[in-house]
Amino acid sequence: MAEPGQVPGEGDGEASRPYRPGYELVAEQLLNYIAEQNLRSGDRLPTEQGLAQILGASRNVTREAVKVLAAIGRLSVRRGAGIFVADSAGGLVDDQLSHFRPTSMEDVLMLLDYRTVIESETARRAASLATPIEVRTIRESAETSLVAAGKDDGYAFAKADAAFHDAVGAASHNVFLRSSVAGVRRLASQSDVLLFHGDAPGSLEVAARQHLAIAEAVAAGETDRASELMVEHIATTQSQFERKIRDRLFSLDDRGASGPPPRPSRNTDAGDPPLSPETTAS
Repeated sequence: MAEPGQVPGEGDGEASRPYRPGYELVAEQLLNYIAEQNLRSGDRLPTEQGLAQILGASRNVTREAVKVLAAIGRLSVRRGAGIFVADSAGGLVDDQLSHFRPTSMEDVLMLLDYRTVIESETARRAASLATPIEVRTIRESAETSLVAAGKDDGYAFAKADAAFHDAVGAASHNVFLRSSVAGVRRLASQSDVLLFHGDAPGSLEVAARQHLAIAEAVAAGETDRASELMVEHIATTQSQFERKIRDRLFSLDDRGASGPPPRPSRNTDAGDPPLSPETTAS
């Protein structure tokens, strides 16, 4: 098992060991342990000390990892009872996604692929079915995201970004599509916390202008155009995400095995975990 601060498979030289916070690596290892043991919602985990021994980490770093995973809704820590895999809110569907690995490039790419399928169809239907009030809501949230991007205000952009995608989902007039969009974005926010610590992987202005283009296509009733623009929007997000992950994992200097915990939440989406900022430029 790699030492905290070292990516498995990398060389042994000082210059070849990119920095990753110890709690981040242990959180990743803990999620892998849950998947390997096929643990499900409500299952109890070993104590902090037991987990530290299993993962080959110190108890302090393990405690920080548990805190982070509890903050993003993957673990539940009950005083006097122990550490548990967090209960899922959506039954079978959530249970099937309970082993999503937010630091795995493979899992993130699958998530973005699924998001492309869901949101492209959501945009198509919104362009066909949106009422004048829904069109206005989509436009206003897109415009608000552009204003926030111009001010480099990540908090305001996060709110407008979430409002935009939810408004498009609402305009599809399909509660299952709208719910799927929200669920995918909640999973993506876990990667934001563990890998980016609240920083946006890409340009907020680019994302905001794509919001505006989608809003105009919806307003004009251009179904194919709205769908194509949403596909392009998510492809841009994927490109930014991949670049940021590569930078995060392989381009930073080796600065040791510890680091600050994620910044407090800036996400106001109802139902999101307390430390799950939706600041991805998406």
